[in-house]
Amino acid sequence: MVQFEQLSLPLNLAIFAVAAGFVWLAGFRISRYADIISIKTGLGHALLGLLLLGGVTSLPELAVTLTASIRDNAALAVNNVLGGVTMQIAVLAVADAAIRHRALTSVVPDSVVLLQGSLNIAVLSLVACAVIVGDIAIFGAGLWTWGILAACIMSFWMLAKAGNRQPWLANIEDEGGRKDKDEGDSKPHSAYGLSLNQVIARAVAAGAVILVAGFLVTLSGEVIAEQTGIGQSFAGAVLVAISTSLPELSTVLSAVRLGLFTLAISDILGTNLFDIALLFVVDLVASGPPVLSVVGSFAAFAAVLGILVTAIFLVGLAERRDRTFLRLGWDSVAVLVAYLGGLVILFTLR
Repeated sequence: MVQFEQLSLPLNLAIFAVAAGFVWLAGFRISRYADIISIKTGLGHALLGLLLLGGVTSLPELAVTLTASIRDNAALAVNNVLGGVTMQIAVLAVADAAIRHRALTSVVPDSVVLLQGSLNIAVLSLVACAVIVGDIAIFGAGLWTWGILAACIMSFWMLAKAGNRQPWLANIEDEGGRKDKDEGDSKPHSAYGLSLNQVIARAVAAGAVILVAGFLVTLSGEVIAEQTGIGQSFAGAVLVAISTSLPELSTVLSAVRLGLFTLAISDILGTNLFDIALLFVVDLVASGPPVLSVVGSFAAFAAVLGILVTAIFLVGLAERRDRTFLRLGWDSVAVLVAYLGGLVILFTLR
């Protein structure tokens, strides 16, 4: 296996760029495949976004988390997870600009996304509590991380049961009284004529590309952080988190351009639930005391920042006000301001 530490910074940057390109292309394709699977199976976009896109785009986080944990670098693993949660909410704010003159949270018809966001906040709150009060080991992992795993499993169960609920109406008071749709706005594509098995096979292939290329992106990104001298905690929360968030960025932008707004938001909120559950894996693999008892105030603030940006988007989803500033909904503007301000504070805590 390539030892990225032995490569020069320019070569690592080149590997990072090429692998990121493959992640980007595969992410665009898998969003369309998710839409086709939703149509052919009757499963809603919220459930597909959670299980298919959320699970697939979490693969790079799994790769870097396991790698860092095996290397006894639990701080990087934890901060990558928590930094990725916040970064991915910021990705939704960036995707908002692709809609043009509409706020993303005003055109989502499926109320399940409110449940997804609320469950994200609940499990992130458990993480913040664990970091603040400390953890004790039990059966190979921390007691708090066992609880976090149970909460994530319960969240997936609740979301699977909620998949058949009737959607609410998207904002219908638009130019000329036009009603925005979350479903059926995608352009015709040759892949829609394929059988379900063929589409699933292509989705699996795209997922494999995301796994391999995402693994290269995260490993090279970790080494780039070290070679450039950025603090390890800050690197995990920002640079490596950005690296592992590339699949989400490509899939979300693709879904938004196809008019699949529920799929886009469910991708991010589903990915975040998968990522938080990875903290249990970190605790199992890493040696020493429970990881959430040793990561300190940096991780606590990163968890609280994730709660804050998720809550801001929930406010936007509940309020459904369709007002924009610089092509962004006001909730997206607030998310970006909170995220950038949080990065400044995280940099001082590194």
